[in-house]
This record gives sequence, C-alpha cells and structure tokens, in this order.
Amino acid sequence: MAIAKAERLMNLALCLLGTRRPLSKRELRESIEAYMEAGSDDSFNRMFERDKDDLRELGLVIETVENLDGEVGYLARRDSNRLPPITLDAEEAAALGLAAKVWQQARLAGAASGALQKLRAAGLPEDVDPYGSHGALEPHIPVHEAAFEPLMLACRDRRPVVFDYRKANAAQPGTRHVEPWALECWRGHWYLAGWDRDRGAERVFRLSRITGKVRARAGRYTAEVPDVVTVRETVAGWAGETADRSALIRLRSGAGYPLRAKAVSVREAGDGWDELEIPYGHGLDAWLVEFGPDVVVVEPAELRADVVDRLRAVAKG
Repeated sequence: MAIAKAERLMNLALCLLGTRRPLSKRELRESIEAYMEAGSDDSFNRMFERDKDDLRELGLVIETVENLDGEVGYLARRDSNRLPPITLDAEEAAALGLAAKVWQQARLAGAASGALQKLRAAGLPEDVDPYGSHGALEPHIPVHEAAFEPLMLACRDRRPVVFDYRKANAAQPGTRHVEPWALECWRGHWYLAGWDRDRGAERVFRLSRITGKVRARAGRYTAEVPDVVTVRETVAGWAGETADRSALIRLRSGAGYPLRAKAVSVREAGDGWDELEIPYGHGLDAWLVEFGPDVVVVEPAELRADVVDRLRAVAKG
C-alpha cells in the first residue's frame, strides 16, 4: 500500500510539473491509472485532495487556477519548484561526508551515500574530498534494535504504533499504544519520545526494551506534537540528563568511567572502592543497574530501593 501511494504521488507530481497549462481534476483522473481505478467520484475526490495536500507538505508548490469557463485546474510551475544552485566549501563537504558515514550500521547507509552522490552531481566540486582531512574519524551511531526502522518511519509519517514494552522493574512486558514523535540517541542508547494513549501523557521508551514487532495503526494523532527542542528536552530528562539533586554511590576502583566523568566529587573509600557524588535525576537508577556489581548506592534510600527493584526484576528474567 505504501509503495502504491508513493507511485501515485510521483505520477501526480510529474503530471503537474510536466504541463504547460492547468489540468483539471477530470484530466488528471484520465492520466493517472490509480485515479482511474478509484471507483466513485467521491472516492477519487478524497484521494486527490489527500495527495495534493501530501505533495504540498513535501514542498511542491501547486497552483490552483480558474479558467474563463470557471473550471478549476492545477499545475506546478518549474520555476517555482526549482532548487537554487548548491555550493559547498571544503568544511561543509567534509561535514556532509562524515554525516553520510554515521549511518553505516543502519539501512540508512545506502540513502546517506546516495544523497552525497546527488550533492556532488548538483555542484559539489570534484576536487573537494568530503572525507579528506577527517579520514581518521569514524563516527557511527549504532542501531541494533529491530524497532528502530519501523519507529523511524512512523515518526516520519505521523502514524500511531502498538508494541510490547518491558519496563526495567517489570517481569512481563505490557502493550503500549503510542503516537511517536521523535527518536533520540543518549549515552549510546536509542529512545522514543511520544504520546502514550493509554496513560494520556507523554512518555519516553528505550528501544532495547521493546519486545516483538512494532505494528503500525491507521488514524490521526490525538495529541499535538511538540517542537524538536521540547522533544529533546523530554528525552534528556527521562534518560537522566536533567538532575536536581545529588546521590552518593560506591564504585569499584577501575570501573564505571562514565560515572566518574559525571561525578561532582570522588574519594577513596578503601578495600578497592571509591565513593562518588553524582547528579541525581530521572533515569539514574536504570543507568546504575547497567554497571551491575561494580556499583552500590549509599543514598538516598529511594534511589537504592529503585536500583534493588530493577536488579530483582532482571534476576527473575
């Protein structure tokens, strides 16, 4: 179905870009096979209006013109839909080259390298090597979760999803109905921010805790999607980046370097342990659990209890 719609949109765009005069709905219906198979006039009209709106959202400038007989026609003038010449200096080209290499572990790798080739064809100088002086850098964003790609597409298409999610302190996963907003990577882990329909509130989900397949659902979003900055702040808060107090932990000597980097103070506690004061915010308990027996929470008591609960849930399998 997705391929059929994409083909229909492409055919409509080509018709509107290829004509020198406005085309009426009737002419467009007779020119595009999918419209000819639409059935009733009402079905065609709904399909055409949706397609026209989708093309406009994608950036195509479609004009509506009324002729002398009062008939409405549509066209997309080439001069209104032509990108300006692309000029990139060496640093910009290098940045794009690094960005293309970021996705080498995901299925986006082909699209990223293809985009770079298109930019070179559109004006990137041949003597500019996008990898050149930065060849020693090998950036990548690891994407191992099977849920990443379907959620990325759902965020792009604004499509609600359903998936089974296992909280860190739960023995069994539960079903979540979510309107996905955006994916963010924090501390090497991917998170989904979105609207949880069952709870009627925004939530953040760690992709590694999604079990089974992500299933797409029809229908529109019921909650307003916030801007990008708000989503990133939400993910940062749930991932433990926002701290409003401190916690005291014991860390085995020579272990937990990410924790040491966050520490406000560090002192030797003896017997192969160090005592650290670290910022305490939402998500710290989940992060501490990842260090297993190398970490012991001293205070506050609530954080210690949360870590113990999560460890017990892991032990139960």
